Amino acid sequence: MLAEADREEEEDFQRFLRRVDDIANLVQGLNSADPAVKERTIAEAEKRLHDQETSREEESKTTVNRTIINTRASDVANAKAVNADGFLAILEKDAKERAKQRKRNEHLANALKEKGNDAFRKGDYVVAIQRYTEGLEKLKDKQELYTNRAQAYLKMHECEKAITDCEWALKCNEKCIKAYFLMGKAHLAVRHYSESRQCYEKILQIDPQKETLFKDCMNEVNLEEKRMKDEERAMKEVQSGKLAALSIKEMLQKLDRPDQNILYYTGGIRLLTGAMKDCTEQTLFRTNNGFSILKDNEIVRWGFCAERKNAAEVDLSVSLLFLWQAVCTGNEENQHLLLTQPDVNAQLPKLLSSGVSEIQKETLALISLYSENENGRRLLVRHLDLTKWLQILMTFVKSTDARASSAMNILSDLTKEERFKTQCRVMLSTGVLPLFTHLLTSAKLVNQAALAHCIGIMGNLCADVVIRMQMAECKECWQACLKLVDECFDVSTPKYQECLFAVLGLMMNLLLESNVIIQQSPGPEFFTLLFQYFAVDISGRCMSLLRDKDGRIVTRAIGVLSRVLPASSSAVEEVVKGGVVKKIIRVLKAGGQITSNYCIKTLSICTRSNRQAQEDLVKSDKRFSVLLKLLDSENEMIVGNAAFCLGQCLAVPGAATSLLNSNVVMILLKHAGGDATRTSVQENAAIALGKLCVAESRHIFQLRKLNGLAILNSSMKYIHSI
Repeated sequence: MLAEADREEEEDFQRFLRRVDDIANLVQGLNSADPAVKERTIAEAEKRLHDQETSREEESKTTVNRTIINTRASDVANAKAVNADGFLAILEKDAKERAKQRKRNEHLANALKEKGNDAFRKGDYVVAIQRYTEGLEKLKDKQELYTNRAQAYLKMHECEKAITDCEWALKCNEKCIKAYFLMGKAHLAVRHYSESRQCYEKILQIDPQKETLFKDCMNEVNLEEKRMKDEERAMKEVQSGKLAALSIKEMLQKLDRPDQNILYYTGGIRLLTGAMKDCTEQTLFRTNNGFSILKDNEIVRWGFCAERKNAAEVDLSVSLLFLWQAVCTGNEENQHLLLTQPDVNAQLPKLLSSGVSEIQKETLALISLYSENENGRRLLVRHLDLTKWLQILMTFVKSTDARASSAMNILSDLTKEERFKTQCRVMLSTGVLPLFTHLLTSAKLVNQAALAHCIGIMGNLCADVVIRMQMAECKECWQACLKLVDECFDVSTPKYQECLFAVLGLMMNLLLESNVIIQQSPGPEFFTLLFQYFAVDISGRCMSLLRDKDGRIVTRAIGVLSRVLPASSSAVEEVVKGGVVKKIIRVLKAGGQITSNYCIKTLSICTRSNRQAQEDLVKSDKRFSVLLKLLDSENEMIVGNAAFCLGQCLAVPGAATSLLNSNVVMILLKHAGGDATRTSVQENAAIALGKLCVAESRHIFQLRKLNGLAILNSSMKYIHSI
């Protein structure tokens, strides 16, 4: 018994020593200079205090008195235990005080951070750094203060300090994207290209959604590294005394001479253009301040920026445009620098609108260098105000030469950029749409190939909901589209056919918006007008186009029908009277999947509420051979609409009987009990199957053979009326 008591006393003593060691480690951690260590220690201390309180509560609930069991514990051990408990109590009190102090410090640190941010916004980076530093004195583990101060250091070109602050921020938060972003910028500034790329790769690892940011950053690193290598190579050529390299500097120096005749500068610029052979010459042009020609030379600047140019000024402007093309071709650094020149930025839209064909042609060629690749387009949308460019470039549809196609190609490229679409919204109603409708109504007088391209571009812009709504609300736009369709019946040239094909696509896109409004609400006043008037006119034009020899035209005409008919019961009546069902069945027998999709949707709309359409379908599609073929399609939209059509037509006497020797029951049963992602497939198939069995009871025998009654019963929830 005594040995057991001694053993328990020894265990108590060892536990006490371990607690003392733990407390010593906690105290050491609380005094650590490393914010991350300090934060972990505080969390550990709070956890231990919580566990101790829980333990005491449990001890107070028990009915067993531990001192009765261990009556022979030494007074010394008890005293040590009491001392340990007292020390923990002191630690608990200290932790609470520290928590209160931390809250006070956090409040002060946040206030100092806001003061720093205010100074940063004002461009006073020295004061911003001071405030962020003061904030860190209050709270050493506040990540935002480190990243904000790093950003200020970057503005002061103190890159090493910025890198250090980013490292501290990552100790506070190892997934801080801003820290990696700023560190990447700092490494790039001191030409640590590999380290910079590693920082940006970390961003993508942390958040794969930042792929666009990652690409932009990596592109910046690649461009900067290439720029430095190009400049080093160019410098070596100058130092080696190569004539071509030296001539660039000499020509730029001659162009820098003031107060010369404008013809002198024009000739010098042309000579300089001819000297641009490769990247080395382009680099030397940049490093010798070639882009300052406009800024530093008043005569050149005046001639280039003149509103009404004389012949000499036109020649000068064209020469400059040739030079910039030679300097910027394949050189993104030069492309970037050119767009940062204020006069170039301001003059480009004016040059496009100048009316001087030579200037317009070379301006378009220069802009094409940018629009043809993703990085170039981003430079354009980032550095230029493009709000008027859609309207300016669209005017070239009137040109009969290569300017028209160049302008349309640029527009087509720019529509790939979301920021360009956003800028197009500004002038769309007031500037673009009036011009566009004029072009549509003047189709016989303009460049028809360019017009077709232009219409396609406007159709692509309809992917932007705001643009689509503005166009759909434009009554004049609809009238112009209809006028162009009417003219196509008189003019059947290939170019006019392309215009027709494009305008049908545009109408489909605009009607997509109107169909959404039909489903959601009665719509605004314009759309009511559209439904009551334009729907009949549009569907009438499309009916006439169904006999066109061009299958693409027929497909789009049916596509327009499939989207306009839901807007008007009057339009449905008119097309049914015009024999739309028979025409579409004929098209379905030879059509591909896209055509079939539009066709069966149109038939679904017509047969939904029009008895004549149902009867016409039964007559035109003997024994439903076309519909049965569509029911075997892999396209769920086609299957769902085909099942719907079949169900509607079974109300016609004799329709269900004509299907007795077919496999229609098996096909419908397969779809009714299938697992299509669109529930409309199961619904429409189940309804059609139910109507089939009601209309012709002999189909029930086939259903029983296939053990399909259970499936049909389970599908009865879909059947509202049979």
